[in-house]
Amino acid sequence: MIKKEARSVVRARKHARVRAKISGTESTPRLVVFRSNKHIEAQVIDDTKGVTLASASSLALKLENGGNVEAAKKVGAEIAKACLAKKIERVVFDRGGYLYHGRVAALADAAREGGLKF
Repeated sequence: MIKKEARSVVRARKHARVRAKISGTESTPRLVVFRSNKHIEAQVIDDTKGVTLASASSLALKLENGGNVEAAKKVGAEIAKACLAKKIERVVFDRGGYLYHGRVAALADAAREGGLKF
């Protein structure tokens, strides 16, 4: 009998593989996405200092249904607005081990439309 790994373990391994290749700096911080079944979150992180520069989530925006594509678009627009307010225009996108599809892609597209470059 072959034992399957938990989804969270597989995602953590994928995220570690992505993180080995990208890192956020002061000039180009890292935009990381976390999604759960009910909500989606985005943070802009400076890895050299280890600080979060901006964040947005469907929970903080008090959206009725935070687990759909529309909520992801609103969170993407909100994170772009927060970044531009802090004069951050260029970021490195970290998909967090998730496939670039659905809610993750919607958040990224909305952030691009909001003025972020990545």
